[in-house]
Amino acid sequence: MDSFTEKVIKVIKSIPSGYVMSYGQIARVAGNPRSARQVVRILHSMSKKYNLPWHRVINAKGEIGIQDEEMFFTQKSRLESEGVKFKGKNRIDIEAYRYLADCEYDI
Repeated sequence: MDSFTEKVIKVIKSIPSGYVMSYGQIARVAGNPRSARQVVRILHSMSKKYNLPWHRVINAKGEIGIQDEEMFFTQKSRLESEGVKFKGKNRIDIEAYRYLADCEYDI
């Protein structure tokens, strides 16, 4: 596993209940701000293996980006159970729920 992947996994695991991070934000904190799509791939391929709180990762607009209806509702339900409130079907106030990971700590 490469260093960026390891850092992404650590960042995702650090997101506390009731908070979210965007794909791009995770990529920035992990040291490669232009790798949001790689974060998506890491989530897709490693969430189960590393027990990642994948539901706490959303897009930069504050929306659930999953197209699969069942997974969409799973993600929304998990976030709601943690106290995250939605505006409409799939949008949250990302600034209210954004986890501000300290970019300076050693990930």
